[in-house]
Amino acid sequence: VDFKKTDSVLEAILLEADLIKKFKSPYNTELKDDKSFNCIVITDEEFPRVLLVRQNSYSGHAVKNIFGPFPNSAHLKLALKIIRRIFQFRDTCIPYSDVLKNIRISKPCFNCQIGLCPGVCTGEITTKEYRKNIKRLVLFLSGKKTQIVKELGREMKRAAGAQEFERAGELKRQLFALKHIQDIALLKKQDSYIPRNVGVTRIEAYDLSHFGGKNIVGAMAVVENREAKPSEYRLFKLRGVKTQNEVAGLQEILRRRLKHIKWSFPQLIVVDGNEVQKKTAEKVLAEKGLNIPVVAVVKTTHHRPREKLSSAILLANSEAHRFALRFQKKVRYNVG
Repeated sequence: VDFKKTDSVLEAILLEADLIKKFKSPYNTELKDDKSFNCIVITDEEFPRVLLVRQNSYSGHAVKNIFGPFPNSAHLKLALKIIRRIFQFRDTCIPYSDVLKNIRISKPCFNCQIGLCPGVCTGEITTKEYRKNIKRLVLFLSGKKTQIVKELGREMKRAAGAQEFERAGELKRQLFALKHIQDIALLKKQDSYIPRNVGVTRIEAYDLSHFGGKNIVGAMAVVENREAKPSEYRLFKLRGVKTQNEVAGLQEILRRRLKHIKWSFPQLIVVDGNEVQKKTAEKVLAEKGLNIPVVAVVKTTHHRPREKLSSAILLANSEAHRFALRFQKKVRYNVG
């Protein structure tokens, strides 16, 4: 019996589908009737669509690529959802064309608004760039992740060298997401509340501080290999939040932090608060297509953690709180 190791369950699912298609095992009675299984179809159009269809049931545009069959439709849908955060594509929206240029489009399609479509319907992406994205999607579905990682790395360096920092940032996001792609199964956590399948080396913790709802500031602390890295701490004076609003404040500092493409990305993010702060951070990360786990440190009335957490998480949280408080006092006294 031979086996092949993959980096994630997601890639194992893709490999399974490829092997089913290749060998068509006569002893696998469960998969003999593949008419009921789903496939991923990529159409042959100017802006190709990526669709999830029943095998042999697609009757739309000409097909450029087809992947599958996939025996587990639920896993496939979750896998495609994760992949789409890395390689955005269109499925139902109408491409922006010369005909549509004379029509006022009030807003982009829904998937574009949530970061899953690159703006095909609004003309935000050229045919060349979109096709390059689809090409990489095809490579990933074909099990050639290593090739994509090399290509993205080279292109990111070229973009940075040409001072195309926004482009370089997008490429870095894709590169990071590929290298740290998470399994489609729910993350199980150890007693220390660090996800098992995440090799945590860098933790970033965030906290806000204010005085009577004024002089609101934020701080980012960094812990690497269980040691604080003060040289990489960062401070934020909030620009868009003038009154006490922890959700809006956390959103602002995270969005500003993620614009800095030269800063190393963390494998884990820690926020001070509860499920609200956790979901806020996850939403901002999802906007950028990042699947970084988030841990919320819930405190008691005595400002002590309610749950048992790893020493690295507690250190990061404590440092972010200390750094934010010190900065807030400095800002307050300078203003006063």
